[in-house]
Amino acid sequence: MQSVLEKYLPTHAVPMVDALLQQHLVYLKIVPARNSKHGDYRKLPNGQHQITVNGSLNQYRFLITLIHEIAHLVAIEKFGRDIASHGKEWKFTFQRLMLPFIRPEIFPEQILPLLARHFKNPTASSDTDVHLAKALKQLDESYENTTFIHQIPNGSIFKIYNGRTFQKVGLKVKRYVCKEISTGKAYLFNANAEVEWIKS
Repeated sequence: MQSVLEKYLPTHAVPMVDALLQQHLVYLKIVPARNSKHGDYRKLPNGQHQITVNGSLNQYRFLITLIHEIAHLVAIEKFGRDIASHGKEWKFTFQRLMLPFIRPEIFPEQILPLLARHFKNPTASSDTDVHLAKALKQLDESYENTTFIHQIPNGSIFKIYNGRTFQKVGLKVKRYVCKEISTGKAYLFNANAEVEWIKS
């Protein structure tokens, strides 16, 4: 397993992750990119624990996603299946599992303070932490060719990954209100949502 993990994780994280996977009898499945999620955990009918992670993620986001999903497994085993999916038990477990990885041998220096702040109260998705999500995206190979919704002017027309077209209206607290062209319905977008800018 370590030889596979080396392709997707920071080098110094590999032995610790491998130990976690073996300890909890996890079947790790690396899958093509999914726009709806970075990873997931489920217990299979045969009792095996399966975690899937998008193979398109950069090594740092892959690590955070994998530990996020392992935390679901561990929290359920410790506290029972009735706990909230991203409730206090999961948060506590995610913090405990992630702490050994938050060090300069594993993450770039500029990411460490953002991780430390995020893991004081981890959210259901690191994408909702605008500062951390932006810093992690900047480490993607495709970052230079990516357009984010916060970069385009209000009134702009844009497409998202599934071809739906919207017009950017304006900022509401931390997210952008956008009107879908075909239906006129309003939707909220994370500031780091990737878009295809069509026109102003």
